[in-house]
Amino acid sequence: MRCEQSQGAAHVPRCSRWRRITVKKHFILLAGVAQIAALQYPQIAFAQTAPDEEAQSSSGGGFDEIVVTANKREENLNDVGLTITAIGADEIAKSRITSLEDVAAAVPGLVYSPSTANTPIFTLRGIGFNEAALAVYPAVSVYADQVPLPFPVLATHAAYDLERIEVLKGPQGTLFGQNSTGGAVNYVVAKPTRQFSAGVDLTYGRFNMVEANAFVSGPLTDTLRARVAVTNLYADDWQKSHVRDDTIGEQKYSAGRLLLDWDAAPGITLSLNVNGWIDRSDPQAQQYAIFQPQPPATQQILIDYPFVPTGDARLADWSTGKYRPRSNRDFWQTAFRADIEVAQDITITSLSSYTEFNQKQVTDGDGLELSSYDLSPNDGDIWAFNQELRIGNSGNSRFTWVLGGNYGKSSVSENQVLFYPVSAVNSPGNNNIFQSGIYTKQDMRDVAAFGNIEFALSDALTLKAGVRYTDSRRDAEICGYDAGDGRINELFTLLGNLLSGQTLAPLVDGDCYSLDPAFIPGAPFIDTLKENNVSWRVGADYKISDDVLLYANVSRGYKGGSYPTVAAATFGQLAPAVQEKLTAYEAGFKATLADRAIQLNGAAFYYDYRDKQVRGKLLDPIFNLLDVLVNVPESTVKGAEMELTLRPSSNLTFNGAVTYLDSQVDTYTGYNVLGQIQNFQGTVLPFTPKWTYSASVEYRFADAVSGGTPYIGATVSGRSGQSAVFDGGNITLSGDPANRVVDNIQNPFYVPGYATVDFRAGFDADNGFRIMGFVKNAFDKYYVTTVIPGSNTSSRYAGRPLTWGITVGYKM
Repeated sequence: MRCEQSQGAAHVPRCSRWRRITVKKHFILLAGVAQIAALQYPQIAFAQTAPDEEAQSSSGGGFDEIVVTANKREENLNDVGLTITAIGADEIAKSRITSLEDVAAAVPGLVYSPSTANTPIFTLRGIGFNEAALAVYPAVSVYADQVPLPFPVLATHAAYDLERIEVLKGPQGTLFGQNSTGGAVNYVVAKPTRQFSAGVDLTYGRFNMVEANAFVSGPLTDTLRARVAVTNLYADDWQKSHVRDDTIGEQKYSAGRLLLDWDAAPGITLSLNVNGWIDRSDPQAQQYAIFQPQPPATQQILIDYPFVPTGDARLADWSTGKYRPRSNRDFWQTAFRADIEVAQDITITSLSSYTEFNQKQVTDGDGLELSSYDLSPNDGDIWAFNQELRIGNSGNSRFTWVLGGNYGKSSVSENQVLFYPVSAVNSPGNNNIFQSGIYTKQDMRDVAAFGNIEFALSDALTLKAGVRYTDSRRDAEICGYDAGDGRINELFTLLGNLLSGQTLAPLVDGDCYSLDPAFIPGAPFIDTLKENNVSWRVGADYKISDDVLLYANVSRGYKGGSYPTVAAATFGQLAPAVQEKLTAYEAGFKATLADRAIQLNGAAFYYDYRDKQVRGKLLDPIFNLLDVLVNVPESTVKGAEMELTLRPSSNLTFNGAVTYLDSQVDTYTGYNVLGQIQNFQGTVLPFTPKWTYSASVEYRFADAVSGGTPYIGATVSGRSGQSAVFDGGNITLSGDPANRVVDNIQNPFYVPGYATVDFRAGFDADNGFRIMGFVKNAFDKYYVTTVIPGSNTSSRYAGRPLTWGITVGYKM
């Protein structure tokens, strides 16, 4: 089979033709609605990031209830026998949680990692998938009001105008689906109100950061309510080249959300959510840190090129000109929910959503001005449709039940052109190739049925059980192609002739160069992965008293298989990683003590992890180290965590949390990051720091000032060291004197531990006005978030440096 030449994009196979997503027209519509709202209420221009609906009592030293939807119905957090971290609207605003990295910093056990392709990666309690392609399913799923954001990049800008963030830990395969072996993050958005409400906040900070947030909410008729929320952020470049005078790192994005709630008839509520964002921010630049010579030859510039000095997060380097990193991303989603009460205490719920995403970007993969690995372009499209239909009761009886089904259909296309002029691959023996293209198209279809029951044997003891059956299909078409100079086609025509023993027609534009099992190039790799699985959970809750809950659960979750997006010399590199499964054993408690002045939660868990999906290495006789997706047969994670909230008076609040992890590979032999065969038994899983922790304190000066309340607060969050690759804590480059590592670091693929400190101080006026000053990473701590291994070169991502700002807001 031959992919024909596209008319619109030279050298890209027709099978990669992009559908142009018309996101802009949806934003024009959304902006128009916001303008209408502003005209209706001219005294309000913008609004606050999130309504101040903090789950704390306004007097005394106790706490009000925190409501969560972990079981897809509203329940008191302390009555749910699952490990959940809930972040309320007030904490989101005061801690300035606006990004995925901020969410991870606020939740012990949750790790955020950036990637070369500018795709976010979550790891929760050691369970994650460190793969950056657009089409990969995550191990930690993200939702907004239970509506899935099925691919990691789609969740980039969801943290605005929220009631709370719920982080469910452990496999959530029964109620939330198969791609949540690590857990699930559910953004609960602020809903339309029955009375008029509006607000505004404006923030100015370091790097000329300007952020504006707004919402307008209220009734349109007696039965119809609406809410419009928008956020916009701009900031100047925050990174600077350590070898030139130019800068990078501009942030520029806007997001908006329109919600309508309609009481259509008694017992019938309909909800519409139209939301989206546009992002023109620069991808973060990397810090060049590791050099490894690779055969057959290494360009001298890599030997001489200076590393980025350790200690300054702002220093980096990147390619220039047409290869300068840049990003252009658009996302929009429409979600519709219907709740129909068909009998007393029995409701049918329908959740439908349609999502589109488009990106056109250039990313730098090595932290060098002259590239050994750039993606230019790195473009892609996503569209996804999801439907859930369920019926259940409200939980007001001893027997609680829900039955339902899901249907999901998605399509993801991605086109990358790899540019590597100073790589070891660029040699006379390889026809001096220096660029190549990769096109992938993957179509996914998932069908599932699920059920969950809870039965209260007594006022104290409740038994729980749930099950989900999933049938999935993934169709893949992958084509490595010549990027335009003809050298890849010449090389692989020659390889095909030599290895197949045939005289083959020369490859031309539109052909795919990867060698099939008969060593014949020309056709795309086309394959189908069919899988099915049964996720389940059984458990028991025991209430010692109204204030103390004990719980124990045994559960199993699955994550679907995936195909790689890699430059493949042969079809063997393109084989998928099959589905992984996790069996979790967990027991915990939730205790409200000292007349509701203390909330203490704890849990211990043991994970039996099978067929973990990872990006591994393959030693190719021609191209040396190449990437593949592989399964780690057996690994385990053991751990425990504790959360404490202490409020001895209405003035003082303390929150602390800590997670301990002990992970290891039980069975896996493969290539390490240096291209050496290694038995990884007993090594630690990547991105599993032994300790993650956070602590915050806030003091409110009640009655100190008439007309409002001043406050001060501080937060410390940190983690111990972690490996960025398998056995990163032990891999060293000191054996070969030709290797170079920045500052002669002994284990360069190990990420050292760190802690950061944030401060805040503000004033909440009784009339709705508020002002807050903040400092994040107050001591300008230099820390590394991940190491990106390459062939000749490897680089690091540094965490954000000290930032500060002041927020002024008003809510009515």
